[in-house]
Amino acid sequence: MISRESPTGWYRNRYLWAVVILLTVSAVAVVLRQSAGARVQPADLEGQLMVRMRTTLERVDPGQHNHAGHDAQQAAGEGAEKPPVICGVRVYGYEPATAGTLADVRTVYGFHLCGVAERKCPWDVAVKLAGPLIMDMSTDPPGIQVVEATAEVRFVDRLRQMFPPQYAEPALKEALAPQEMTDLRRRYAAAAGI
Repeated sequence: MISRESPTGWYRNRYLWAVVILLTVSAVAVVLRQSAGARVQPADLEGQLMVRMRTTLERVDPGQHNHAGHDAQQAAGEGAEKPPVICGVRVYGYEPATAGTLADVRTVYGFHLCGVAERKCPWDVAVKLAGPLIMDMSTDPPGIQVVEATAEVRFVDRLRQMFPPQYAEPALKEALAPQEMTDLRRRYAAAAGI
């Protein structure tokens, strides 16, 4: 039998095990922190659609967002390098609703809020493009159609014309999720050098 006062046996090894466990926990924490900071492809379909929407909107010229009456690049001037566009998105739904993979999705109904990240320009005064949109995933790059009012049709009526009812109702009530808005503001500040 091993005495508790004895530095041999189980009691001596327990300190070794404590050190091993502490080092293992520390290593796992470092790996998790590093992976949380890295952009990884989401496993879920909605997350993949958000990445695709965001990437598409950030790569195309703001004029291709098809917002009537917006010249988002006017402040850049002739011959100047165009500032990056930083976007946040929300997916309300997609069709076919039974799609299991990104390749199966033909149409995405969602919302976008994009800011043109001019150098040292704060978010609050940045040129912004926002609103519900439909993204045609059957083309490359995906087609973008935003919901806007016309002289004849109010915004709410136009939204209901363009969106299926199950996606139109959330589009009337919800914009970006809080975490997406936080991420958008952080990425915008980095792009604008603020």
